[in-house]
Amino acid sequence: MSNELLSSAEMGEADRLTISDGPADGIGLMRQAGEAVAAEVLKRYPAATHVHVLCGPGNNGGDGYVVARLLASSGLGITIWASGTPGPRSDAALAAAECPIKPRPLSGFDAEAGSIVVDALFGAGLSKPLSGDAARAVDIATDLHLPVVAVDLPSGVSGDSGKVLGKAFFADTTVTFARKKPGHLLLPGRERCGGIVLADIGIGDGIIARLQPRTFENKPALWLDDFPVPAIDAHKYKRGHVGVFSGGPSATGAARLSALAAARSGAGAVTVLSPDSAIQANAVHLTSIMLRKTDDIADIKAFVGERRPSAFVLGPGFGVGERTRTFALTLLAGQTRDASTRIDGLVLDADAITSFREAPDALFEAVRQPNAPALVMTPHEGEFARLFPDIAGDTVASKLDKARAAAKRANAVIVYKGADTVIAAADGRAAINSNGAPWLATAGSGDVLSGITAGLLAQDMPAFEAACAAVWIHAEAGARFGPGLIAEDLPLALVPVLRELVAGRR
Repeated sequence: MSNELLSSAEMGEADRLTISDGPADGIGLMRQAGEAVAAEVLKRYPAATHVHVLCGPGNNGGDGYVVARLLASSGLGITIWASGTPGPRSDAALAAAECPIKPRPLSGFDAEAGSIVVDALFGAGLSKPLSGDAARAVDIATDLHLPVVAVDLPSGVSGDSGKVLGKAFFADTTVTFARKKPGHLLLPGRERCGGIVLADIGIGDGIIARLQPRTFENKPALWLDDFPVPAIDAHKYKRGHVGVFSGGPSATGAARLSALAAARSGAGAVTVLSPDSAIQANAVHLTSIMLRKTDDIADIKAFVGERRPSAFVLGPGFGVGERTRTFALTLLAGQTRDASTRIDGLVLDADAITSFREAPDALFEAVRQPNAPALVMTPHEGEFARLFPDIAGDTVASKLDKARAAAKRANAVIVYKGADTVIAAADGRAAINSNGAPWLATAGSGDVLSGITAGLLAQDMPAFEAACAAVWIHAEAGARFGPGLIAEDLPLALVPVLRELVAGRR
């Protein structure tokens, strides 16, 4: 599956296994990597006359020497600026020996407007802040607005976290090999990479499979096999029933957005569970969505017993406090149902997450009880920090690390929202979303996401896959709609995206 993401260590192991299995050797992989980068430079900058190739002392620099040799043979003017010397008998030393161009020290780097820079300094292997001559090179390229083609990753960007270590190049294009790394998708690294080109250099799918990666780019290939498509004999309750809890009279809109999204995503029936005080406010706006008075645990128990819902959304517009906690813990503990009634999933968002900031362990313990429904939580940055303050405050960990740690602690699927949303499961699997759009930064957008997730859970989609699918579908609909998007547009904007997924599933 080409959507696996490899850490820097895993990529090194993939190289090692490929070389160990043969017939490829290290210099052979390096030559293929350099060929891929050189081809990209020639394709993207056919009018270029001069290219500055910045080479580090390691394998990234070795790729750079190959690039310089090939571009020079194509007639381009080439200057190599080297930071250090490759180790004796290393693959990078072999590549440097094959290159007829004598390198100059990086300390003297200078460039002219209109030239191209190939950044082959450090790539994903950098573990300390970029400084000295390398940092100066970044400043020069930035000040002159020079197009930069990065080899593997822009130097200064962590391959594992996407963090900028000191300074980093802003690449127009990044050419990476075999598989992307988390740093290509996590912010701020994603902004530094420009367009990402994934090149095949001979590291086969079998090698990647042996690594058993647990991190993925969130694409349909990850979850499409589990995406629900109604059978020919389906009726509404076979397609699942979602209950969405509504807030009071002045806070009903969020629940209706969630409910409509759950219905659009395929749930056969959706009911807004409204306090009696908000029944009229909700009734005015609902047509295909059902409505039921729900003020206390007895009302929830009656609803579950009579209508057998399979998933719930709790939190959007609901209010923060003990009532919210009680509703959530009751659903998780199974006190609302008998042995013949199963709840597949509970989605907690917004106020429901904040309600547990003073008692997170009560929530986490409830999820671990036998027969508790799958829990999906969809916090944004602030909500995440309220529920997991120590994890959020870790200045070393990446967003990916934080989402994984939170999922393990909570025994839940965590959708850590943002422009680089991370979806993590308690078993260690994680996916980074890459199709997000700024148009989704609008009030009510998260409520729609919660509804899509519950709608898919209600149709028996496993929790991690349902959360990944919901995030991707939500982002894709927002990206296609574009400027002018408001949350009310999103449920209908889901339709063409869902249609294409169903067509691809059949």
